[in-house]
Amino acid sequence: MRLLLDTCIVLYLIQERDRLSRDVSALLSDYDNQLYVSAESVKELIVAYRRKGLGRKIWKTEEDIIAMIKEDLCIEILPIREEHIRTYARLTINENQGHFDPSDHIIIAHAITERMPLISSDHKFDFYIPQGLDYICNS
Repeated sequence: MRLLLDTCIVLYLIQERDRLSRDVSALLSDYDNQLYVSAESVKELIVAYRRKGLGRKIWKTEEDIIAMIKEDLCIEILPIREEHIRTYARLTINENQGHFDPSDHIIIAHAITERMPLISSDHKFDFYIPQGLDYICNS
């Protein structure tokens, strides 16, 4: 199965594996599953590294983030293409819960367009299931 990982799940894989549920750990450990991350998530990690010093003990440069994702974790980085942006443009936003994070919306659109289950810990993602999101909650 192809699985798209939200930014938080990638972080948990890198530095807080105990925050992964048993079910999600099993999915991530199954060698039959192919793991993917949106280029938007990688951008979020790079921004957090630059602004907040996230992962300074793990990575020396921004390029180390990319190398770890691809080489150490064997996660493929998916580019953002026009069809993802078109899905994003059609997405109804979860305004009732104040879910205004454009990076989350791009990642959700990526999952919907690619017809991949999205693994995240964000409970606001449930809202997008009727719009075609296949959501696996890490809880």
